[in-house]
Amino acid sequence: MQDTKTKARLPAGIWALGFVSLLMDVSSEMIHALLPVYLTVGLGASALALGVIEGIAEATAAITKVFSGALSDRIGRRKELATLGYGLAAVTKPVFPLAGSLGWVVAARFVDRVGKGIRGAPRDALVADLAPPGLRGAAFGLRQSLDTVGAFLGPLAAIGLMWLFSDDFRSVFWVAVIPAVLSVGLLLWLVEDPERPATRRKVRNPLARAELKLLGGVYWWVVVVATLFTLARFSEAFLILRAQTAGTPLMLVPLVLVGMNLVYALSAWPIGALSDRIGRIGLLLCGLGLLIVADLVLAVSEGVPGIAVGVLLWGLHMGFTQGLLAALIAETVPEELRGTAFGMFNLVTGVALLIASLLAGALWQTYGPGATFLAGAGFAAVSALGLLPLRRRLGAVAASLSARKDGGADTAD
Repeated sequence: MQDTKTKARLPAGIWALGFVSLLMDVSSEMIHALLPVYLTVGLGASALALGVIEGIAEATAAITKVFSGALSDRIGRRKELATLGYGLAAVTKPVFPLAGSLGWVVAARFVDRVGKGIRGAPRDALVADLAPPGLRGAAFGLRQSLDTVGAFLGPLAAIGLMWLFSDDFRSVFWVAVIPAVLSVGLLLWLVEDPERPATRRKVRNPLARAELKLLGGVYWWVVVVATLFTLARFSEAFLILRAQTAGTPLMLVPLVLVGMNLVYALSAWPIGALSDRIGRIGLLLCGLGLLIVADLVLAVSEGVPGIAVGVLLWGLHMGFTQGLLAALIAETVPEELRGTAFGMFNLVTGVALLIASLLAGALWQTYGPGATFLAGAGFAAVSALGLLPLRRRLGAVAASLSARKDGGADTAD
């Protein structure tokens, strides 16, 4: 996918983190690919209930990320918290096949997302710590690509196992436990925190107002733009429902996530590496344009072929945006506050995802799927406008942080 030189320069720890994400995503997506249909068809939940469940689950993860990210900055280590988060997600996987009611499924989804929240910000900060400065786009793109390989292998496995087990959801959920356990083992054995530089400032209270102020205006502007963007890209569960309403056979519904994530996986790493050479803002604008087109196609299409095009465009926009936003966060904040920065970023965008999922479910239930996707296109257009002022400010921020690092800093409260 990339040239040999780029491969060789990316540290082994980043590759290992990518495969940790791959295995956990295989597990999670085996469940997630079937969960919307299992909830609505098997347990009788409505589209609005699905929006509430998905929104609360993701918002829970986002809130948890704030505290785990800040704690990783305070203690100066990321791996311990990442391992705790992945471990918690692994031990909750057996709850899905054991659940006998909607309440149990919601509880399992909630706890699973707590695990995601604990690991998210420390893991992203660890990628930033391990990545060479000129290859952060490639590093985040690689991790996103491997993560997303798991995201389409999981639904593929779900399809095959649904056929093997004659549409028995619970048997598929049991198999999903295996890659989750392997993911935790790989993290324990192959990933280590980099040595903390002696000149790095120690932070006692990363969530103090003075520390949050040090994150800087450009960082907070990136957060605002990403929040608007999140309102445009509600839970992928609605893509699955859109395919179902267009007439996709029940057994083939997971192909929605397979197609979306295949395009995402193939594009994230090349786009991340390209952004290291030509800049990130132009590529982000392209990604938002792709989302607008995807939403419009999904809003007006009535047959399976049109829905397939919309889903593939949705996956391509993810490849153009997710790793690049992470790289922007890493490059616009002091390195001793990276965990806090990723945590705050995920808190704000997680709340936005809750709102987006609730809005998507309400629009779907009241006006139909077309209204849901048209609203997403509108939010994407507004967030694209918010990106334009960033281009000229990023260079100044990078220079300021470089000078600050070279000069060193004293320990502060």
